[in-house]
Amino acid sequence: MPLHLHANMVCIERLLDVPATLSKPNKRWHLAFATIYCSRTIYSLAKIPVVQLKRPTNISSSPSYTSLNINLDSEHFKIHQSSLAELVNKKDLHHVQNFGGTVGIASAIGTDKDGGIYGGAEEIARRQQAFGSNTYKKPPTKGLFYFVVEAFKDLTIAILLGCAALSLGFGIKEHGLKEGWYDGGSIFVAVFLVIAVSAISNYRQNRQFDKLSKISSNIKIDVVRSGRRQEVSIFEIVVGDVVCLKIGDQVPAAG
Repeated sequence: MPLHLHANMVCIERLLDVPATLSKPNKRWHLAFATIYCSRTIYSLAKIPVVQLKRPTNISSSPSYTSLNINLDSEHFKIHQSSLAELVNKKDLHHVQNFGGTVGIASAIGTDKDGGIYGGAEEIARRQQAFGSNTYKKPPTKGLFYFVVEAFKDLTIAILLGCAALSLGFGIKEHGLKEGWYDGGSIFVAVFLVIAVSAISNYRQNRQFDKLSKISSNIKIDVVRSGRRQEVSIFEIVVGDVVCLKIGDQVPAAG
């Protein structure tokens, strides 16, 4: 038994041994003090970490995970997409030198820094499969139901619907269902027509905006492939392309 634990046990035994000569009030104070001391001792012992004995084990100390290279086309490319992304994000020249500079990077991605990519559509498809395409995931197109819900959120529409409901209720109460629904019902019909026209108009404008956005974002870029300069879409640029930039041009991809 540890020394500090033995000393605490001795103190607890002495405190619990209440002398018979004490009066009742003194016995109560003695027991209260013993209770407090025992509680603090148990609380302090609970904070002491328990040291477990080391036992021999046959389990290997290897990590519980396995590092996999998901670049399946290792015959053509000697660098992975994550390494390229890290290279671009860090913007560290020392990191570039670790790959052998621009010449080493060009060799790793299977391209020529002067002639660009050599190969036809199969080579472009192989690079898109290995490194991804120069596109981003767009949010889904908003449907007609979305614009109908947005029309109902308009404060004017909400006020008109409330007035139509009140008019319908008072009309039925005063003139009966057969004739009392005319005023309120006509307001409801007018409001629903306004909602339908507004939703359809906004939906068509949104579709037209998406079409114009696709056309405007489809920029033509000059690249060098197979040793000659040619014009391709910005969405067709792949890793390894040599892009020709002029003054005022926007860089079409990370590089």
